[in-house]
Amino acid sequence: MTHTPSPQIALVTGAGSGIGRAVALGLLDDGWRVVLAGRRAEPLQTLAVEAEARGQAALAVPTDVTDPASVEALFGTIEKTFGRLDLLFNNAGVNAPAVPMDELPLDKWFSVINTNVTGVYLCARAAFGLMRRQAPQGGRIINNGSISAHTPRPFSAPYTASKHAVSGLTKALALDGRPFHIVASQIDIGNALTELSERMTRGVLQANGTVATEPMMDARHVADAVRHIAALPLSTNVLNMTVMASAMPFVGRG
Repeated sequence: MTHTPSPQIALVTGAGSGIGRAVALGLLDDGWRVVLAGRRAEPLQTLAVEAEARGQAALAVPTDVTDPASVEALFGTIEKTFGRLDLLFNNAGVNAPAVPMDELPLDKWFSVINTNVTGVYLCARAAFGLMRRQAPQGGRIINNGSISAHTPRPFSAPYTASKHAVSGLTKALALDGRPFHIVASQIDIGNALTELSERMTRGVLQANGTVATEPMMDARHVADAVRHIAALPLSTNVLNMTVMASAMPFVGRG
């Protein structure tokens, strides 16, 4: 008799819109059971209902990734419901207004760092613990980086600093996870068209002071890249991947 493996369990943060939603839909199509986390309950529940209508399994868990108690509750729900976690797509993130740093209110700095660094760390920490103690042991953590993890846009100090921090965290996770079959990846995305990035189609400040429109790509191509990494065995990893609109000003930026 052929043994059918149990569906694997994935968690997507920032799943209510944009890249998170596209990735969640892709993983559902691949047969994953997907936990949908995000601050806004309504879009998470809408996505869960859509998945159920297609015979797929999604669980909406409203979560503030900057709040340790909220993250702890999220992972408690995952462990109680499924008993394990095989994949975390650490996607939730925010940006700050593009203004000279001395004009940026400090609360915007803290918002970016709390979400993009502390939030990523809290979710990775909780996933690491669950993946370490579950049987069979191990799992995969994919962090959403950015082109800004390599080089900044003008007036992007908080976001750029946060994404450089994610790069360091990804490498530390990849190293520290080795004894426990936990692997870590970072996907650096350039100009995926989402609700938040749509404004870029009307012009973006360039390093030479001009404002120019930039090519964009469909977010489903990011989802396809995450699905590719997620489908690999834990013996194989893509440590870093850059997925970008081909003609965007990244190579040669500045």
